[in-house]
Amino acid sequence: MKRTVRIWHLTKRFVGSITATALVPDEQRAVAAVLLGAEYELFRRLSVADQRHALHVLRRFDDFAPGAPTFARRAALLHDIGKVESTLGTAARVIATIVGPRTEGFRRYHAHERRGAELLRLADSDARTVALLADGAADDEFMGWRTALRRADTI
Repeated sequence: MKRTVRIWHLTKRFVGSITATALVPDEQRAVAAVLLGAEYELFRRLSVADQRHALHVLRRFDDFAPGAPTFARRAALLHDIGKVESTLGTAARVIATIVGPRTEGFRRYHAHERRGAELLRLADSDARTVALLADGAADDEFMGWRTALRRADTI
C-alpha cells in the first residue's frame, strides 16, 4: 500500500474508532443474518469500533462484489475477528501500528489475521470463509473476492 494511502487509511480508522457508535438493532439483525451462530458470538466480542468497521467493510464489499456468496460476505464481516483477543485500546493500537510487534500485546495485535483464522476454524466456520481470510491459499477461486475485500478494507 502506498504510504499516503496507508496514512489516510489509518487516519480514517483512528477517527472512526473514537467516534464509533454501537450497531443499532436493525444492523445487529443484518449481521446475524449473514453469520453462523458461533461466528456471531465471536463478532459480538469485537469492540464497538471494530464491529462498526466490519459492517462498513461488508457494505463496501457488497458494492465491489455484488452477488458474492455468503461465505465471502462472512469473510468481509470477520476479517478482523482475531482482534477479539487484543487487549489494546485505540491509542495503543496506533502505537503498535507505528512501532511494530515489540511487546507481547503488540505481537497479539499484529497476529490478529492468523489468530482470526484459528478462531474461525474452532467456531466451525465454512472452510471457504477461513481460506479466503487465511490469505495464503493459492486458490484462484478466491482472488477476485480477496481483492474486493482488501479494497473494501482499505478505503
